[in-house]
Amino acid sequence: MQPESRLVRHTKCGGDRPQKGWAQMTARSGRTEDRGKRIALCCLAIIVALVGGVGLATGLVIRHVVQTAPLWIGLALGLRGSRAVGWFTAPIFAFWMALMTLIWLYLAGWSTLISGHFSLFETTMTLAVGAACAIGLWLDARSFASVPATSAAGLFVIAAAAQSLCFRLSMLPGIAHR
Repeated sequence: MQPESRLVRHTKCGGDRPQKGWAQMTARSGRTEDRGKRIALCCLAIIVALVGGVGLATGLVIRHVVQTAPLWIGLALGLRGSRAVGWFTAPIFAFWMALMTLIWLYLAGWSTLISGHFSLFETTMTLAVGAACAIGLWLDARSFASVPATSAAGLFVIAAAAQSLCFRLSMLPGIAHR
């Protein structure tokens, strides 16, 4: 009996064969997995700052859980080491960075697009969220090349829409004050 070639052996075992579609985007590699875990840490930092920090301090935990729902998906993708995590979390990090920037501009007296009272603790949490977003966006930019363009665009749009929808839902009367 003739020995099997290396290509056939790897194909049978699921080794180095090319992957397609979602399997390729969620496949793990050492470098991608490490970057994904770092992105997951950024998601976790934002969740902790907003839900555990601001949510508990203001008594609006449910509102902040709803607002951060897409970050929970980013956290799961990052912990899994998914190649898609960068494309999914980029619009979410950008959204929160823009929101934090508007808060900082309001506190500096340069903008009134956002208004309200922000305690010293809440202001500190905006700094933590902003730092996690900046680091997350930097990590995202380093992981963009590994996902097909159409899949990347789809993930980006879905994540942006999900974040916008969740933020809007958090403003509904049944959620806004809980």
